[in-house]
Amino acid sequence: MSGEEAPTQQQQPEQEKTSDEPPAAVADAPKESEGSPAAEEKTLSWRSLVLTGYGGYDKIKLQVKTQSKPQLKAGEVLLRVKACGLNFAELLGRQGLYDQLPNPPVTMGMEGAGVIEAVGEDVKDRKVGDRVIALSRSGMWQEVVVVSADRVFPMPEEMSFEEGAALLINYLTAYLMLFEMANVKPGKSVLIHMAAGGVGIAATQLCQTVQDVTVFGTASASKHETISQGGVTHPIDYRTKDYVEEIRKISPNGVDIVLDPLGGSDTQKGFNLLKPMGMLIVFGAANCVTGQKKNLLAMAKTWYNQLSLSTLKLMQANKAVSGFHLGNITDEQLITRTMDKLVELYRQGKIKPHIDSSYHFEEVAEAMRRMHERLNIGKVILLPEPKKEEEKPKSNAEPGENVEQKEATEEVKAEKD
Repeated sequence: MSGEEAPTQQQQPEQEKTSDEPPAAVADAPKESEGSPAAEEKTLSWRSLVLTGYGGYDKIKLQVKTQSKPQLKAGEVLLRVKACGLNFAELLGRQGLYDQLPNPPVTMGMEGAGVIEAVGEDVKDRKVGDRVIALSRSGMWQEVVVVSADRVFPMPEEMSFEEGAALLINYLTAYLMLFEMANVKPGKSVLIHMAAGGVGIAATQLCQTVQDVTVFGTASASKHETISQGGVTHPIDYRTKDYVEEIRKISPNGVDIVLDPLGGSDTQKGFNLLKPMGMLIVFGAANCVTGQKKNLLAMAKTWYNQLSLSTLKLMQANKAVSGFHLGNITDEQLITRTMDKLVELYRQGKIKPHIDSSYHFEEVAEAMRRMHERLNIGKVILLPEPKKEEEKPKSNAEPGENVEQKEATEEVKAEKD
């Protein structure tokens, strides 16, 4: 496990016999009689992190599934996942606050990087052995997954799997907001909330590709040195200072662009900070998440304070308000074009994902806790491969219980259709 200030593990995910549905292509695989040589040859086992219900860290279970090897449909690939990204959407999803996630039991995860192990018919530009990044609405937190070839993108040889898993969601989100919606130009100013997070660092780096862009970034004081080195012009400690006042001291007229992942009263503040002709982009509601479980008071407070505007007020203010949700973008060509641009920027050395820490699947509670408490600087990564024996964290098992043997024998067999 890497990363500074990593918390001690609170709860280790269990391996249990309750399973969510495997990827659709796996579920549709033909059956063989159990015990036959043909069945053994076509059997595939994989580790998966399953959300079994809404609530705290204990709702994420580590399961081992066994299923027939998938018969890929046209346009699909089978990916061996080497690294997965943890996003704020998964924190919301665990609490039942993310409408894009299917109901439990379900395997979460929207992005990952790995190696293609098989391709279906009509897949012309991907082949077995390719190192790729993959995008999905859910299901990436497992060792093997079937995904559409349209949502699989080649990785540069110099890019690590961890960097690949850190690139997709954060940089797509930041790029589309800054360049497709806000049309950031030289000389503009941008307020980036949660500037030390994955999207925050991505947006800061992308702002550096445009001449003379001033970046205001909110983050706790301990992260200021890092985000300043990354390109934030004016770091602001939101915990001890009023960021509106601090920005007004430096730029009395406000800023041109506000990227708002917070929601609630911060959205109103962001709108008030805009210069005429400025744009506020709302892309999250982080203020709703205050702990492990759903906080109804925090949700009510966030929505009560949500910005409400009329078109007349927008006309009078000469300001724009926009909303962004990557999961609702269905334009595959836009996604592909943007990924091509991001990969080229990576090759040129203009952007580089900042990996905060990497956790094995066994440590998913630690990973989520780190992001919940906003300790991370950059991306938190999940690794599907098992921890080595000497790396294994302390167990919650009863004295004398052989956890390793228990994990090996409590194999979860997914239902075959």
